[in-house]
Amino acid sequence: MKYTFKAYQEPELLTGHLKMGDTDPAGNTIDVTSSYFTKNGTPWIGVMGEFHFSRYDHREWRRELAKMKAGGITVVASYLFWIHHEEVEGCFDFSGNNDLRGFIEACRDTGLDVFLRIGPWAHGECRNGGFPDWLMEKGCETRTNDEEYLHYVRIFYQKVFEQIQGLQFCEGGNIVGLQIENELARNAPHLAELKKIALECGFRAPIYTITGWGGTAGTEMPVEEFVPVFGGYCEGPWFEHTEQLPPSVHSFFTGMRNDGAIGADLMIVPENESGWQMPYERYPFATCELGGGIEVTHHRRPIVKPMDIYSIALTKLGCGNNLVGYYMFHGGTNPIGKLSTTQETKETGYPNDYAVLSYDFQAPLSEYGEVRGQYRYLNMLHLFVNDFDATLAPMSFVEPTDSVARDDTTSLRYGMRTDGKGGLVFVNHYQRLTKLADVHDVVFQALDVEFPAIDVCGDIAFFLPFHMDLGGNDLICATAQPLCRIDNTYFFAKIPGVKPTFRFEGTTIDAACNTVIAHKNVNIVVLTAEQAAYARKLSGKLYIGCDCDLYEYNGELCAVQGGDFCYTLWNGTAFEKHSETRPFEQAVLTAEAIDEPFTPPYLRELTMNGERKRIWKQLTVSTADGFIEIPDACDVSQIYADGTMVADNYYIGVPWRVPAALLYGKTCYLVMSELKNDFYREF
Repeated sequence: MKYTFKAYQEPELLTGHLKMGDTDPAGNTIDVTSSYFTKNGTPWIGVMGEFHFSRYDHREWRRELAKMKAGGITVVASYLFWIHHEEVEGCFDFSGNNDLRGFIEACRDTGLDVFLRIGPWAHGECRNGGFPDWLMEKGCETRTNDEEYLHYVRIFYQKVFEQIQGLQFCEGGNIVGLQIENELARNAPHLAELKKIALECGFRAPIYTITGWGGTAGTEMPVEEFVPVFGGYCEGPWFEHTEQLPPSVHSFFTGMRNDGAIGADLMIVPENESGWQMPYERYPFATCELGGGIEVTHHRRPIVKPMDIYSIALTKLGCGNNLVGYYMFHGGTNPIGKLSTTQETKETGYPNDYAVLSYDFQAPLSEYGEVRGQYRYLNMLHLFVNDFDATLAPMSFVEPTDSVARDDTTSLRYGMRTDGKGGLVFVNHYQRLTKLADVHDVVFQALDVEFPAIDVCGDIAFFLPFHMDLGGNDLICATAQPLCRIDNTYFFAKIPGVKPTFRFEGTTIDAACNTVIAHKNVNIVVLTAEQAAYARKLSGKLYIGCDCDLYEYNGELCAVQGGDFCYTLWNGTAFEKHSETRPFEQAVLTAEAIDEPFTPPYLRELTMNGERKRIWKQLTVSTADGFIEIPDACDVSQIYADGTMVADNYYIGVPWRVPAALLYGKTCYLVMSELKNDFYREF
């Protein structure tokens, strides 16, 4: 069956219409058009991953940032949680894990740009949305232009600016963007006032953003002052019910930017009585909250699978996303304050209960820096975006001729990006918790190109190029996914179940994996899907880990997994195999059942929805290397080391993995509360 698209219409490109853009001391520029961002006048797509520095051990920032960079991240986004920095009024803390300047410098030294989300209200599942308790007790109207509230905001902004001075893009630094506030849908004058205060304090960036979701009308905003950024999650643990959610709208090629469901827990979308409608055509499609995973609440505990994440990211890229921003990309751990936890709960006035410590988010990089499957899948997108963004960014989304209803599990879901000359056909044949029917004899008609027939079977998502420039050669079409480029060699990934075919003028090539195909002045190499998942471009070289995730740290090639590892390295003509030896002694866990040794200080979490039985174990690990697993089915788990809670977890049906280093050399206890059938589960 032939699959076609609606007619391409070249969009009007607006430039200079926003109060955006800047130049650094070396003459480099960053600017914003109505369709895409630019660096030095060239279209640019940033790949942005959220990592909260104040939720991670500062001694490990650089290693974790190196892992993010290896995974294709080029921009690091981070909230500033006011309560983390000024828990006690007037006592500011920018030391240790709160060292904002040190974090930005670590990003710079790793080769990463920074996008600061300066609030003052952040949310991020932090107590009071990040507001200090003392501010909440003042009685002023927060998140408004209340003079008393703005007085404290100005002090906070000024203190933050003192930390980042000299690190902004205009000063030769790596801060390229600022987000003001978060999830404020109906107060444009307040957003304008916050930006005014920030500028008066000295903040300056080429890109200013606000979150754009807020019903179909979008956030009311000063139209020239901000770029609205959007998001999309595979699940919604903020919903108060315990039923399975309907199919995600983000699995379909509709071109939709605005997801009004985000923030539904905070009722951020009051009735739009002003007649406001966001002028989407003035801004590039940008995201800041593509779900890299999802946090669990006590009453909703989804299990995120790699394809849950990859399929949505690929679909949004196909719909025109030109700033690929993930929340979260790296998990973390909530700090315990001097006065209280920074945990968000129903007791703090929030609709949901979250863990005291864990902010793992089931992210691509876990709370403890382990790699999850979506990290590998997403990197296949990032490799392509980072090498071909100048070509991709100006391409517009074109809808398929036939739309697909949310409950349709038999029709093919596809879309196209094109500049009217060439482009990419995107396919998402995956729906979370739903089986889609296989589709056979699929023939895409993209502009003047008719692809060879393929079968789309199983849980897959991919994109195919047409009229792609390969070193001056017109690749008319291919049935393999473009991955990256090293000099004159172009790498593609084989799509499961699809024969890789490359069509040039007068030549059609059926490719075998791991065979170098020469065509005129270029080479083509097709990797298996498994190889592509472990492919990493590091310092301009292409590596493929042998079931290991590679990154560079302090000039050394490393693997995220402990111990010896091997890999192949592209030498310009073939892949060479190498191996590395690393000392490593996997910890062995001993768990002995015991009577309750003390009353746990965080008892509330162990007695949710009524009293629950508690099981205690004393834990001992043989070394500090690697991770130990706690497989026990329970409601809530807590680990105490030398009397302090160091880790906690809401059980979701999979073993809880904890670094042995958290326990090694300490007196450790595990307490688990009784599992009941009082929450949404997927196990």
